[in-house]
Amino acid sequence: MHCEIGRAAFIDGMIQMTSPAAFRARYHHFGLAVEIMQEIAQGSAPADQVLYHHFRQRPQMGARDRGVVAESVYGVLRNRRSLAWRMKVAENQWNLLIAGFMIDQGWADLEFALKWIGTQGAADALDRLKRGDEDAPIAVRANLPDAVAERLLPVYGEEGLLALMAAMNQPAPVDIRVNPLKTDRASIQAMLNELGLETETTPYAPQGLRRHDRRPLFSLPAFKDGLFELQDEASQLVGQLVAPQPGERVLDLCAGAGGKTLQLGALMQSKGSLMATDIAAHRLDKLTPRMRRAGLSNVRPVAITGMTDPHLKRNKGSFDRILIDAPCSGTGTWRRNPDLKWRPLNLDELNVTQSDLLQGAVRLLKPGGRIVYATCSILPEENERIVEQFLTQNPDFSLHSAAAILAEQGIEVPGVGEMLRLDPARHGTDGFFAAVLERAHEPAPSQA
Repeated sequence: MHCEIGRAAFIDGMIQMTSPAAFRARYHHFGLAVEIMQEIAQGSAPADQVLYHHFRQRPQMGARDRGVVAESVYGVLRNRRSLAWRMKVAENQWNLLIAGFMIDQGWADLEFALKWIGTQGAADALDRLKRGDEDAPIAVRANLPDAVAERLLPVYGEEGLLALMAAMNQPAPVDIRVNPLKTDRASIQAMLNELGLETETTPYAPQGLRRHDRRPLFSLPAFKDGLFELQDEASQLVGQLVAPQPGERVLDLCAGAGGKTLQLGALMQSKGSLMATDIAAHRLDKLTPRMRRAGLSNVRPVAITGMTDPHLKRNKGSFDRILIDAPCSGTGTWRRNPDLKWRPLNLDELNVTQSDLLQGAVRLLKPGGRIVYATCSILPEENERIVEQFLTQNPDFSLHSAAAILAEQGIEVPGVGEMLRLDPARHGTDGFFAAVLERAHEPAPSQA
């Protein structure tokens, strides 16, 4: 998964997730939620795209109806294992799991649910919802596949893993990054508050605002004028970690739609050169209008074929700073993309790509320059292990303290040391990792 795309931006912006409190679910909600779950389970498209497709086909649906269906689908994706365990049913019995979730939420009762389902044994299964999961295996209580729980348990411990997954099971807030080229955080906060769109400042990111109301902002004049963008606080902190200076040459190697690119350009005060590359040209197509809206003139989007692309070869050894927002498992984005929890992990293939990107970036970096390697993953196999391997293979590079770089900007994040590790349980952000790899001004002496 490429984190920059932020699939849940669709959920935040295209679906008005109105709270369905005191709402009674009806058969059409139940039937559509089951249909959507069956399609998601096929794995051909991410959950938000499936929801978008179905809602576009039903323009007559109101916001509250969409909210009931979407929250039911996401609720089952988040709590699939514990629901199935409590009811003693298979994890792919979507009709029972959807009904069980709706009953748990108080949107339906047993009588209505049984009319929907009509399945033999459904009454007993739904009645067992009252059962707790305290004696269930850790993977069930954490709502994780066994293999993923086994990977994370040594890292977080049982208590830490349950806390992390409880936080992952909460809907993510909507974070905003204010564009300092055009305005300031206090002005945007005052403007949104006057419109009844209450915000609070993000705890760590200096240009961030946070909303818990999911009403879309894309129609606001301030958004159309480039005064702010949607960007999770964790992603904003990665940009602060790059800390590009005005006049430098900077490369955003896996730019995607350009959320971090826009932030880097603003930090550079639109001075110097910022090349934004990606192997998917259609992603970069979204960047051009965004950078114009943001008032940036120093960004050059370039579609590339890979690390041997002529555009990169011509820039050998020319960049002061390189950001690699590497393709990864996306495990840090489970709050927004809970369907990713249930998809197979292909870490071997991802690790090859991650290592190749890092090694390729070495050829593009000046002596004394910095590479920031980042993922939206919480798995050490994509994070610390990749960095350790890189440092072993490149003795002229060293780890530069993430905490020290942020402290220079007046940013203090609990638990951040040599590397940046963020998670929703401790920081209220997406799960993110970043390491700053600094090249020596002179090559390391030969080991021969």
